[in-house]
This record gives sequence, C-alpha cells and structure tokens, in this order.
Amino acid sequence: MRLDVKTEADRLADNPRISDYDFWRTLKNLDNEIYRCSGAREPIPFDIIRWRAIVREARLLRGYRAGYYE
Repeated sequence: MRLDVKTEADRLADNPRISDYDFWRTLKNLDNEIYRCSGAREPIPFDIIRWRAIVREARLLRGYRAGYYE
C-alpha cells in the first residue's frame, strides 16, 4: 500500500494543472470530512484517510522539488 501512496503522490506532484492552493483546499476538505465523521460517531472511510496521505505526500514532494524545503 505504501507504494500506491508514493506512486500516486509522485503523479500528483508532477501535474502542473494542480496548484498549491488545490492541494491545500483538498487537504482542508478531507480534514473537515474526517472531523464530521468523528463528530457524528460514524466510521471514517479508509479511502479518505488514504487520499489524505497521498495529498500530504504530494504537497511535500512539490515543496521539495520547488526548493521550499532545503
């Protein structure tokens, strides 16, 4: 599974059509959905957790490649 996250994160980080704001907004939406599920005492779907890991990794990769983190 770790390979799936890494592969997908690489693909997203290299996509020039996705802006840094898109990454930020997507993470915010995923975090809000997790918060809503936990507040309603519903199970958190595993796909949401997986996509949050992918988007976080892609955002970090893009930052490293752009030289933000040295």
